[in-house]
Amino acid sequence: MEVLRVSAHSRSTAVAGAIAGVVREKGRAELQAIGAGAVNQACKAIAIARSYLALDGIDAICIPSFADVVIGDQERTAIKMAIEPR
Repeated sequence: MEVLRVSAHSRSTAVAGAIAGVVREKGRAELQAIGAGAVNQACKAIAIARSYLALDGIDAICIPSFADVVIGDQERTAIKMAIEPR
């Protein structure tokens, strides 16, 4: 599954549209965010995406977890958020 990467500079409405599109098409979406700003944008995008999906009768939930990622030669901890219908 393709992981949507969110940065602190991502537009939350654009990410929300991507989340809603992936959930409608594949049934599940995954986001990955590293850092407080990115996690903030991801959380806002999930809240907006829930309202987009509610118009289609989909009650979406978010399941957060940690993931270790290697960027360059450094290992970082990311927040991974799975969005799926209830």
